[in-house]
Amino acid sequence: MTTVAAYAVPAPKAPLERTTIERRPVGDSDVLIDIKFAGICHSDIHQAREGWGEAMFPMVPGHEIAGVVTEVGPGVTKFAVGDRVGVGCMVDSCRECDNCKAGQEQYCTGGGMVGTYNALDKNGEPTYGGYARAIVVDENYVVRIPDGLALDVAAPLLCAGITTYSPLKHWNAGPGKKVAVLGMGGLGHMAVKIAHALGAEVTVLSQSLRKKDDGLKLGADHYYATSDPKTFEELAGSFDLILSTVSAPLDFGAFLSLLRTDGALVNVGAPEEPISLNLFSVINNRKTLAGSMIGGIAETQEMLDFCAAHGFGAEIELIAAEEINEAYERVLNSDVRYRFVIDTATI
Repeated sequence: MTTVAAYAVPAPKAPLERTTIERRPVGDSDVLIDIKFAGICHSDIHQAREGWGEAMFPMVPGHEIAGVVTEVGPGVTKFAVGDRVGVGCMVDSCRECDNCKAGQEQYCTGGGMVGTYNALDKNGEPTYGGYARAIVVDENYVVRIPDGLALDVAAPLLCAGITTYSPLKHWNAGPGKKVAVLGMGGLGHMAVKIAHALGAEVTVLSQSLRKKDDGLKLGADHYYATSDPKTFEELAGSFDLILSTVSAPLDFGAFLSLLRTDGALVNVGAPEEPISLNLFSVINNRKTLAGSMIGGIAETQEMLDFCAAHGFGAEIELIAAEEINEAYERVLNSDVRYRFVIDTATI
């Protein structure tokens, strides 16, 4: 076992504090990663505060991990010491179900994917995430970060990047398609960049016009405030795809009205409260209300290569570990442009 410094949530809703955790020995197919940067995802806050249900404590959050391989097990074939790598939201799955075999490990039906934190591994031990100096991960759940991407701006791609790339690809965002991104935050800003790079006509739907200049700079063609009722009149029946990155309750009927016939409203943000919906919102014009998680390992690698080829990572604010608790509050207040990333050398 290896003892490493980390930042953990000791109990539900408690502030994070510095501690140490034990990482398992490097097994036959494992790689030991010296974590350089770890992004702060809104889902870290949901889980640390049990917004999505009962969680495991102490909890070391973090599933946007970028670092360098420092040791490999004897059976490792994909990576070598010195490689630049990333770890996202999962560190294992059953590997035998139809979804796992199809490269969709995120939808594993053989017990479910094993989360990078707030989960139990195959030995029944709790998993601890990226707010730490090092992590041991099976090579099959590690991806390579292309040389064209700096590690700090690559870290958020391991969740925010793939969470938006996967549905944009699945619902065929591209030339000739009108795509709306609902919310201009950590996920939303990546959705804008990716949808634009895929060739779609991109509109941002945000509560206000406060971030309009940023949205247009990142690739949006249009930017509207959802607080203005005229927005819903002007844009009725406009979009092939709306990607909602918002984790607050929404008037789904209003947003479904913005879709064309056969359009889809896809949720990647997950509100803590149940929703209510008049089904005529989807029955009329054969609309779809859907959801999407992250992507599989192969698709995550595809996304990283895509971002590198188009010359972009995330827009980040780099912070020291002692600023994590403040960063959590700022995320809740939408006061970040657009992803906090921890310099783990400060842990």
